[in-house]
Amino acid sequence: MEDRTSRSAWWLLLAAGVVWVVLAMNLWGNADHQEVSYTAFRQDVAADQVASVVLSGSSITFTLRDAAARQLETTAPSPPDPGFWQLIDRHHVEVWAHAGDSSTLWWTIGLVAIPVIAVLLFWRRGNEPGAGGLPTTFSFNQSKARLYLSDRPRITFEDVSGVDEAKAELQDVVDFLRLPARYHRVGARIPKGVLLMGPPGTGKTLLARALAGEARVPFLSLSATEFVEMYVGVGAARVRDLFEKARSRAPCVIFLDEIDAVGRRRGTGVANVNDEREQTLNQLLAEMDGFDPSAEIVIVAATNRPDVLDPALLRPGRFDRRVVVGLPDRSGRRAILDIHLRRVPLAADVDPDALAAATPGLSGAELANLVNEAAVVAARADRVQVDAADFELARDKILLGGRRRGKLILEDRRVIAFHEAGHALVAFYVPGADPVRKISIIPHGFALGATHMVPDDERVNLPRSYLEGRMAVALGGRAAEQLVFGEITSGAEADLREATRIARMMVTRWGMARHLAPAALAPDPGTEGPDLLERPFSEDLAARIDQEVLEVADHVLHRAQDILGAHRAHLERLAEILLQEESIDRARFEEIASAS
Repeated sequence: MEDRTSRSAWWLLLAAGVVWVVLAMNLWGNADHQEVSYTAFRQDVAADQVASVVLSGSSITFTLRDAAARQLETTAPSPPDPGFWQLIDRHHVEVWAHAGDSSTLWWTIGLVAIPVIAVLLFWRRGNEPGAGGLPTTFSFNQSKARLYLSDRPRITFEDVSGVDEAKAELQDVVDFLRLPARYHRVGARIPKGVLLMGPPGTGKTLLARALAGEARVPFLSLSATEFVEMYVGVGAARVRDLFEKARSRAPCVIFLDEIDAVGRRRGTGVANVNDEREQTLNQLLAEMDGFDPSAEIVIVAATNRPDVLDPALLRPGRFDRRVVVGLPDRSGRRAILDIHLRRVPLAADVDPDALAAATPGLSGAELANLVNEAAVVAARADRVQVDAADFELARDKILLGGRRRGKLILEDRRVIAFHEAGHALVAFYVPGADPVRKISIIPHGFALGATHMVPDDERVNLPRSYLEGRMAVALGGRAAEQLVFGEITSGAEADLREATRIARMMVTRWGMARHLAPAALAPDPGTEGPDLLERPFSEDLAARIDQEVLEVADHVLHRAQDILGAHRAHLERLAEILLQEESIDRARFEEIASAS
């Protein structure tokens, strides 16, 4: 309602401005006449060139008899000319008389006063507590929170899937907002702040809206980046305004997205200070401390980086409840797909269970995008149903990028075919490796080919044997190139980065080095700024870490080479079939790899 009122007020002001401009142009445009001497005026009258005269005080405006009917202006002499009226009567000039300049004066005063009064009124309106946030320079101090009222179509927990544990942790917050007396009578205090932590796209914002929808209370939503401006102090003023609005609408939920934009640990950064951000954070901490323990307001914040938040923000009494919103497992992905598949007409060959199994690691947002991309593929082909092939193309586009139409020379295609065959065969013969789901030498995005592997069971704890197997698979393409062509190409760049990343994580974070004691040798995840450049170990230990990483990578490369050397015939066969068919599914690959 406030937004509509603000928009109406602005339309009224715009209309008044248009009227003011038209009146001003009319008034001042009419006064824009060429001025001549009184002698020239008398000569024109004597020559019968003047048709009419308008007298206004000492000003004389006269119209000529020429084709253009020009209007000229002159000033009467003082004392008055005694022969003026005789001259006018003799030449039959029509005379009009105005009382004087007072009307023009009042018009001028009115035209100047109207915009001044309007500006003053809107200044006052824009600075009232809880004002609707007019889009002018006078509204810098107002928060930009978007208000969702409880009487609008609501989002509830039924609309959120794949995060059952998070919903269970938020259920008592819902009960508190709906039935606060039950908690107050036993002296219970619900957390003032709830911090939702998890990767991007896992549904943190949707979960916060569902919390307000379940409780049937207003929902004030904004991003923490909207607090920060170039002027120091604006963010703190907006925090104060936000909490004033929340108190006037309690019970309610305040949602702060990307809280790390203002909540980062103080005293970090290149310059070790950011006055505007730190003042905003200080004001946020003060407002949360100033809450009445019985206030029916809950602050929900979301972040992808809980490790960089200021400790004062996370202490009990502020954001003292932390809810992890992680990537969904297979059953969670199936539930999310069920929600998004409701609006899509599906062909009979679409299996939601198989689709959920084939998309490990995808967030809720990515699954929604998968369904939409599949529908786009079907619409582009002018079909009325979405089939399994559409989902396959959509998944490849999301994971690998769009398909490239360019033609490759035969030698490049052979290198790519052996490269991908090397990945797949190493994965097939390494114990415990993820099974190969699809092999393709069709270029997508920046990738010239792809070997897609999907685990049968999603792992949480990764043993050393599994990690070394993943590294061997990553280096299998390079090993195949060297085995078949006797040289290596630049095509293994992404594989080398992945293998090196896993090896360094094994040595520095997971204590899996063979010749080093188990210790955490990586910087603290919350470290940033100049501290990030400081290593928590000596130069000698850094050299030993680098040597350990190289030894792990060399070990798994030799392992991949040994596997491919022992199965050279399978490698040749698989590469030839890839050159012919370009894409092979799991059943076809396992038939080739296991053939005697």
